[in-house]
Amino acid sequence: MARVLFAGLFHETHCFIDSLTRLADFSVLRGAEILRCRGDGSQIDGFLEVAQERGWEIVPACAYAATPSATVEHAVFEQFWSELEPVARQAGTDGVDAIFVSLHGAMVTQSENDVEGEVLARLRSTPGLQDVPLFGVYDLHANFSDRMARHANGLVCYRENPHIDARDTAVRAARLLARCLETGVIPRMTERAAGILWSPPGTGTADAPMAALEAAARAMEAEDPDIWAVNIVGGYSFGDTPWTGVNVNLVGTADSARNAAILDQLCGLALALKERGEAQEVAPEEALAEIVRLAPDGPALLVEPSDNIGGGAPGNGTGVLRALMAADARDAGVAICDPEAVEALIARALGEEVKLEVGGNGNRYDPGPVRIQATLVSRSDGRFSLEDINSHLAASRGRNIEMGPCAVVRHRGITILLTSKPTPPFDLGQWRSQGIDPERLAIIGVKAAVAHRRAYDPIAAASFTVRTPGACTSDPRLLPYQNIRRPIYPLDPQ
Repeated sequence: MARVLFAGLFHETHCFIDSLTRLADFSVLRGAEILRCRGDGSQIDGFLEVAQERGWEIVPACAYAATPSATVEHAVFEQFWSELEPVARQAGTDGVDAIFVSLHGAMVTQSENDVEGEVLARLRSTPGLQDVPLFGVYDLHANFSDRMARHANGLVCYRENPHIDARDTAVRAARLLARCLETGVIPRMTERAAGILWSPPGTGTADAPMAALEAAARAMEAEDPDIWAVNIVGGYSFGDTPWTGVNVNLVGTADSARNAAILDQLCGLALALKERGEAQEVAPEEALAEIVRLAPDGPALLVEPSDNIGGGAPGNGTGVLRALMAADARDAGVAICDPEAVEALIARALGEEVKLEVGGNGNRYDPGPVRIQATLVSRSDGRFSLEDINSHLAASRGRNIEMGPCAVVRHRGITILLTSKPTPPFDLGQWRSQGIDPERLAIIGVKAAVAHRRAYDPIAAASFTVRTPGACTSDPRLLPYQNIRRPIYPLDPQ
């Protein structure tokens, strides 16, 4: 029976938000709690499935995960390591056959901009763990570093955005580990930065450029048995690190010349398609006028990448709400994270008319709160279960989601779902859990870039990507990078 040390660290860090992500913002699983993730649809669940199939003995350390947000307080990382290190040290002493890690790949702290690389380096420096196979799973929006490649044997990236394959990718990575353990053949990793920066809207895998890159990668895997996995990493444009941007890397046993040829080909394809990764957006007023003209038979989406909660934005931007109000929109719905507004409604009676300030608090990109008079429709604890177990949201959180205390208010023709925690709009259960049928809305504001598509595209009669002020701008030239590696497109001419 193989013994496998397991640890997880999952955070996508937005380096241009004026706050810190602290320990209280993380959910933490320790020891046997990790084993109870079986069946929850997460990356951890995928690993546990293969471990059960193969009869592995798991040595579970800890798993930290938080919603995408601001730079992480460095003490969080050191707390994580303080819990992982003794388990890893004991595993090295007792003997383990492998290490498996569940990562995001874009975590940054106040003093470490390559957190995942540092974790792997520390694991490798632990006595008894220097040479054991190290495999794992990571997000397509990682900022993949040379240290991650150097210290790992088989890290495998998602192939889909929306990330409907997070669990499946963990299964794939764990089966590659099984291949390694059963054959005794240990692969290595090789990586290459493409010199390109795409914002999240440019990294959807159903469209160019990512669709073409993914197709090329799968063909390369199929034609060469020495290539175990080819990873196309879209990168996370809101991380200010030397590794930020598009990366291609591979797992395998091919010689260096073959590896170089593959990476050259993929980077060349990415560069040829680089302009296809730039987002096309319209003003919300233009989108609303077009919706009136089209009169679609079903919900029309106003997709707002600048306040993309899944990309680390606070989810309290008021751009779409202001446009809906100015247009006197009817049967519209928008979700806004505003714990202060929810708190202000606790003592109010359902059906009561209230004056309320909504959104914009602490968001330097936003004009500030919108003053409205509204009717209080409902309140709840904000808990719901995903309707779709393959939802993008399941990757790190599993099936059960907590939005914090919530309230629903109605201002003229606009229904506003107020949450206490930023909750990415990746599952329609978010609306239905609050008594709102999204399919009956004429217009829905969606604070996302790509990951909403699996849930919303099947019900949408029209969709418009709109340009509003926000932390997750689709134009990286507007961001004040200090550490990114130059030259890089589109910041520099190429």
